[in-house]
Amino acid sequence: MANADPFSISTLLSSLQHLRFTSATQPMTTPAVPPPPPRGILFTIPQPRYDPQPLNNSFPGGFLTPHYLDSRLQSMFNLMTNSKEEYNIGPFKEMVSRLSRRELQKMAYLLTSDPDYFLEIARNKNGSHRLQRLLGKSDDADNLFFAAILRRFLHVMTDRYASYVALRGMQVFDDKKKELMYDAYILPHALQLACDRHGYIALKEVITDLDHPFYRNQLLDIVALNALSLSYDAYGNYVVQHVLTLNDLRCTLNIAVSLVGHCVELSFDKFGSYIVEKLLETEESMVLVVVEELLKCGGDRLLRLARNEFGSFVVVKALRVTQKMNRVDLFRGLVQKLMPFRHLLRMPRGSNTIAAIIESVC
Repeated sequence: MANADPFSISTLLSSLQHLRFTSATQPMTTPAVPPPPPRGILFTIPQPRYDPQPLNNSFPGGFLTPHYLDSRLQSMFNLMTNSKEEYNIGPFKEMVSRLSRRELQKMAYLLTSDPDYFLEIARNKNGSHRLQRLLGKSDDADNLFFAAILRRFLHVMTDRYASYVALRGMQVFDDKKKELMYDAYILPHALQLACDRHGYIALKEVITDLDHPFYRNQLLDIVALNALSLSYDAYGNYVVQHVLTLNDLRCTLNIAVSLVGHCVELSFDKFGSYIVEKLLETEESMVLVVVEELLKCGGDRLLRLARNEFGSFVVVKALRVTQKMNRVDLFRGLVQKLMPFRHLLRMPRGSNTIAAIIESVC
């Protein structure tokens, strides 16, 4: 959306003095999460929603007309997204520091007056940064931002920039808000987020920052129980990898249980092979799970795996890890199964090939 006129901080501050709005202290409700809309739709400022009655009796005087609100929405949009401050956020920081609690609440009211308007600002790089600066400064304003995030939860969490607004909220919102977000939104939609090109990044951040033991375990269990399908996904596999790097023994074991009997099959897959390699970097018991499956392979299948563009990395990893761990039984077992095929495994300039490792111990 094009910015029609330069924003004016002084004008905005002045207008906030006269704006009246619905109280932010009304009980919070849990809005339904609609499916994400198609990307790339040209945005226009939505028709303002207003009540012909005074919006709040505590602010005497006239009515909030559609023309007035539309003008304020345009000014606010310009303020939040204007690229002139991209490398100089001083004016915006200064403005926020001068806002009273009441003025901040009015500003939050304008920003959240329409779900699509809020979403478009959050999807803007500058808008996302500036929204994040407004969070955690006032409970009343946070109530409005919290409700706005939930109204477009999946839209927000699956956007490159908007997701950081929600993540910031999860850091500064009170416990009641956080618990509602986890219960009604994060946990039920974890798999959707894990398989989205931007959502998986947001979900990884949630997992990293989550300090509530109950919800952390719930989320890790969802990932572990669905580890097999996530391992084949172009984005979900990164969530499984991330969880494996947390060194949470219970979760790692649960992931291994979900993948038992599938490690060889996964190793033939581009994304699945990443997961098997990660398992080989964890506990010795996890290494045992993977290597035992490799040892149970028929010779022909193990050869195909060792020559596969993805599986070869798994076989090399298994050989190196078992050798480093001094698990002679596992290392020798793999070497003996691969020895008859070493002439088929030689590669040009292949000092790191499977054949080179085998021949180094012959």
